[in-house]
Amino acid sequence: MEAQNLKRNLIFNAGGDDSLENRRIIKGDTTGLFNLTSVKYQWARSMYQVMIGNFWVPEKVGGLGDDAIMYKQLNPGEQRAYKGIISFLTFLDSLQTVNLPNFSDYITSPEVNLILAIQSYQEAIHSQSYGTILETVVDAKEREEIYYFWRDDKTLLERNQYIGQIYQDFQDDPSDENFFRALIGNYLLESLYFYNGFAFFDTLVYASKMTATGRMINYIRRDELSHVVLFANILKEIRKEFPEMFNAELIRSMFKSAVEQEISWTNHIIGSDAGGITPVTTDQYTKWLANERLKRLGLDALYPDVVNNPYKYLEALADNNSERTNFFESTVTNYTQSSSMKGTWDF
Repeated sequence: MEAQNLKRNLIFNAGGDDSLENRRIIKGDTTGLFNLTSVKYQWARSMYQVMIGNFWVPEKVGGLGDDAIMYKQLNPGEQRAYKGIISFLTFLDSLQTVNLPNFSDYITSPEVNLILAIQSYQEAIHSQSYGTILETVVDAKEREEIYYFWRDDKTLLERNQYIGQIYQDFQDDPSDENFFRALIGNYLLESLYFYNGFAFFDTLVYASKMTATGRMINYIRRDELSHVVLFANILKEIRKEFPEMFNAELIRSMFKSAVEQEISWTNHIIGSDAGGITPVTTDQYTKWLANERLKRLGLDALYPDVVNNPYKYLEALADNNSERTNFFESTVTNYTQSSSMKGTWDF
């Protein structure tokens, strides 16, 4: 297929072509109409049903008052990690809420645009959730410090700047290369950056600490895993339809940088030993997870010697609303259920 530069979608394109045979994930000629009776990407139909079915709001997750009491019983290292990790997670979801519409401007599949809109909403809910945690658990005088933790923490500032600059480059110059880099950055954010933080909250819950926070994190994690699948599918469709844009070496290089940053940050904010999280387990888990995420893209492992998840014993904690979700393996059982629904966007 002849290479074409990216062009921002028109709000309404009367001369567009919404036919399935001419539909593309990007660089198509959509009218702007959401014609959902004709769907090219069937995985988007299934994901829509799952993401809508996962609806939740933080006000419905109770018990944070108990966490306020437990928080004061955490040791200083646990309190510092709790605050620093929430600061980083808040930044990541804030960034996603702002940047996702920039991707939608260039996606020319209405069914994919629809679920990107749902993702934007979910990211906003996650930001609200972290705010709810802070308002309930942490003293008021500490909240500003947590939101702006990066101002006094060089390691966190460098992390935030790395991913923020990738997105800014795409917004400033939406070239093919910058678009693809931003997609990889998004995939890294959703599939790698959150998970050592999630593991920290899991270890607290495993020790019967901060259980309501852990419950909130489980709902957030369930959403984030649908986002992992969404952007993996977008990247695979680009590989299929625009192979000249797909750069496996760039993906591997960015993954390597992200793994190194994630290990450095986790060791910095959690310390040498926090209920089973050590520099050794952090190194193994981050590299194992990177291998799993690359495998989802059809790429070889970056760390072939790392084959085991050191936190597998925590899987039993990841159970939302009696629907078993294997968060560490990133396989959501609901996807299998939704694929059996017959040709409709309704339940």
